[in-house]
Amino acid sequence: MARRSDQFAVRRIRIATGHAVASKEPNARASRPQGRQPCNHGVCAAGGAGVKLVTYRANGGPARVGIVSEDRVVDAGFDGDMVAFIAAEGSLEAAERRLREGSASHALGDVKLLAPLMPPIILNSGQNYWDHRNEKPAVDQKDPEFFLKAPLAVIGPDEPVILDPVVTKKLDYEVELAVVIGKPGRHIPVETALDHVFGYTVANDITARDRQAVPHPQGGFEYALGPGKNFDTSAPLGPWIVTRDEVPDPQRLGLRTWVNDELRQNNSTEKMIWSVAEIVAFFSHFYTLPAGLVIETGTPGGTAWASDPDIGGKPYDRDDVRRGGYLQPGDVVRVEVDGVGTLSNPIVAG
Repeated sequence: MARRSDQFAVRRIRIATGHAVASKEPNARASRPQGRQPCNHGVCAAGGAGVKLVTYRANGGPARVGIVSEDRVVDAGFDGDMVAFIAAEGSLEAAERRLREGSASHALGDVKLLAPLMPPIILNSGQNYWDHRNEKPAVDQKDPEFFLKAPLAVIGPDEPVILDPVVTKKLDYEVELAVVIGKPGRHIPVETALDHVFGYTVANDITARDRQAVPHPQGGFEYALGPGKNFDTSAPLGPWIVTRDEVPDPQRLGLRTWVNDELRQNNSTEKMIWSVAEIVAFFSHFYTLPAGLVIETGTPGGTAWASDPDIGGKPYDRDDVRRGGYLQPGDVVRVEVDGVGTLSNPIVAG
């Protein structure tokens, strides 16, 4: 698709030094669904494990769209990639029919899972959890933070994240719920925004912190989301897409990060400042959202940034997570969203 040449230009704003944003969280919105039980060990009390759609490769063959049933992958019988599958009328129903009919399948352990889709672009909403705002330099943000990630950065489950010292020496993790658009739309009302969602996947918004936040000679920091967020292997997605109907309330999902089995992030999408519906509606005022677009909805506190005072990090006490440093070669980072899935990637030197 056509892109302006400055689409990924560095956006620089001055971040003032001083006190962190107040930690008091706003009351939960009355419009959010109530009464659902929390999710445990990746399975929600309502909605089950969900329809899981994957992009896979079997026996060295071409990438194919498949549907996961327990420990098997059934080919969807669709000649095209996942973005085309999402856009095609009746494709999901046809795949589910093949599943019911017992079409030929592969053992899940015998196939290679790729990134579930290669989106046309990734739209990102930052500054969306109070505890993440409180662990870094204060920013006066009245609307959702808006930045882009290029599909060039996308990798799938178990693929290595490259720590390239030319790019960064401060590689950080960010677990995020990722929204996959199904029904295209522009100027979408909040009240109907979830009708445009096809499903959800798990994202790790890998970040070069020393490029994102740069100390300014006159105090404060310059904020550069372009180079801080866009580089090879900085957008892991996966392991699959869970369809929207299996996640009745996207504001009731636990999300966590482990680094080498140490719990670093632990929160719930209930603590989002802007809900999934509000974020979808917000981005639709700028772009016509096409089928297959991915929106990442922000990360909670617990990033390595909090432990780095050189770029404004502000650690705080929590009993449930360990405050650790930046990612290093040999680490394995695992991010999880309840009811959606778990995405794991090793860190390698580049």
